[in-house]
Amino acid sequence: MLKQAIGRIFRTGVYACEGNRVLPWIYVPSSFFHHGQAHMAPRSFFGVEDFLDDDNSRPYTYQKGKKSKNPNKHISFKQRTIAYMEPFTLDVFISKRFVSASLTHRVTSKQVAVAGTNSKDIKAVLRSRSDIPACIAIGRILAERAKEADVYTGSYTPRDRDKFEGKIRALVQSLIDNGIDIKVYLD
Repeated sequence: MLKQAIGRIFRTGVYACEGNRVLPWIYVPSSFFHHGQAHMAPRSFFGVEDFLDDDNSRPYTYQKGKKSKNPNKHISFKQRTIAYMEPFTLDVFISKRFVSASLTHRVTSKQVAVAGTNSKDIKAVLRSRSDIPACIAIGRILAERAKEADVYTGSYTPRDRDKFEGKIRALVQSLIDNGIDIKVYLD
């Protein structure tokens, strides 16, 4: 605060105070004042300022997000609109003990309809909870629940480890047979 007051005096007046004396402007040494600018910036012990991000906003200790190799990459119209044109996706999980499937809204991530062989009403009826007849039953029940929620279309893309055959194919075919239009995207 003292430096700011003295700096104002230097800028506006012809005289300045040094100690108990009033001196003309030309006799006051001005090398001690830096006018609010640091001549030497203090460095940290570890030299963090040497390891800043590209935009110099965060030190290197924070995790960086993945940067695109091509930041100016063009995103096609289909990539931008497919989440809104086909908003519902089919998620299928098949293990050795049970089968579950759900229709999920892609934009809001809310599950619209869910069916699985672990639920009380279904597991009492089935002999096995993980065979092909169980998958067909899950497809039929999921189709009924989807129609109650006014969902008649969806899309399915198999995971990397899943093949579109056997139990998964039976479940999707059961959905199609019961009135839900499922588009299957195979890579």
